[in-house]
Amino acid sequence: MFSRKPFRLTRKLAFKLTLWYAGIFSVSCFGALIVFYLATASVIRHRTDLELLKDAKEFSSAYMTKGLGELKAAMLTEMESEGAGNMFIRLADSKGEEFILPSGPEWRDSGFGKVSLNRVSAGENPYFETLAVPGRPYPFRVLTSSIAPDMVIQIGQSLEDDRRLMEACREVLTVTLGLIAALSALGGFLFARRALAGVEEVTRTANEISQGAFERRVDVKGRGEEIDTLAETFNRMLGKIEILIKGMKEMTDNIAHDLKSPITRIRGVAEATLTGNNPPMDFDLVSGSIVEECDRLLVMINTMLDISEAEAGVAKLAVEEVDMAQVVREACDLFQPVAENNQVRIVQRLTQNATIYGDKMKIQRAVSNLLDNALKYTPQGGTVTALVEGEDDQVVLSVKDTGQGISDRDLPHVFDRFFRGDRSRSLPGTGLGLNLTLAIARAHGGDVKVTSVQGQGSTFTMTLPRSPLLH
Repeated sequence: MFSRKPFRLTRKLAFKLTLWYAGIFSVSCFGALIVFYLATASVIRHRTDLELLKDAKEFSSAYMTKGLGELKAAMLTEMESEGAGNMFIRLADSKGEEFILPSGPEWRDSGFGKVSLNRVSAGENPYFETLAVPGRPYPFRVLTSSIAPDMVIQIGQSLEDDRRLMEACREVLTVTLGLIAALSALGGFLFARRALAGVEEVTRTANEISQGAFERRVDVKGRGEEIDTLAETFNRMLGKIEILIKGMKEMTDNIAHDLKSPITRIRGVAEATLTGNNPPMDFDLVSGSIVEECDRLLVMINTMLDISEAEAGVAKLAVEEVDMAQVVREACDLFQPVAENNQVRIVQRLTQNATIYGDKMKIQRAVSNLLDNALKYTPQGGTVTALVEGEDDQVVLSVKDTGQGISDRDLPHVFDRFFRGDRSRSLPGTGLGLNLTLAIARAHGGDVKVTSVQGQGSTFTMTLPRSPLLH
């Protein structure tokens, strides 16, 4: 069990972010320290070269002004000041024949290098090189230069002090890099924890919601735009889920109430027919009544399923070009016989610029529900007016009737599922038509609103964008 904890730790996002932060920061600092180290080494070597050049100029000046004797004295003084074994100076003619040699067998045996003489003869004057000297732990920086037409001098300076300085610099940089790596890991861990604090709060809230606390929300505390956006999006999702759950509960209660009556009627009619001594004609009537009630139940169930899909945002829209004027015209023609039977006049006011993109069948169903609702509550001699107007980015359908209107008490609830006002309870219907119309409009990115004046009638206005907001 304990062996799995390190493995689980490496899979955490905070651990990975810490590694990335520490790794990137440490590599960046390592690169900067390398550049600093190389720049320091270059400066030190340049300083050594300048010192050798300065010595060569002094020796050349001594030889040109006071002769060979003064040059020998100057060479001896310089070597003594640098310390035994830290410097050598040799003098030779242009062919490399030495006539002033440095002390010590290691210098006498080394001699002038052909490469350096050739370089100086070719015009590369002065010529610098770094040479390893037998028996010496540190290399020498060597200058070969011509100080007179027939004379070449070679000065070698031990790099012991420079190398010791660079070794100390490397040790300091190594310790510094280790401290930087440790601090970057600590800083990365703290930053990762702070950055993921919002995600952890979302996780805790999700766990609480999974246990039934549907009212819980994530606090937006200004921890960064991304985290705040995540929290706001999560809260919106929770709000929608809570609405859906509430709607499902209401729908379940309504289903239990509204399905109870037709099922009870079906059972009562069937039971009365079976227990009575009825002629065969009564069985036919009972069968027809049962079929009618079953059809009503199926229509109710299918309508509720359509509403639930539309409200949940999972309804699939078969988007195509739809002429709203044509849809309304066809719907009015379809309901014309009903209007004539009820002695109600249908008036059409349709514009030509009414093309949208949406699901034609669902839009036809929504328009039919509005017309059916208007005709149902318009008395004889009344008028139902269907008005279609095209605007820049939307199309507006208004269905106005001259009925008794909707009471102020019922008006806020006309789009509720299974809601039926006092006047509508005596008329056939399920109380789902307007709720389905609203769900269809919102699935297309639109809306439906109602205005009503008692004694004068009601107006239902459905607004649909020309391009639907698809989910």
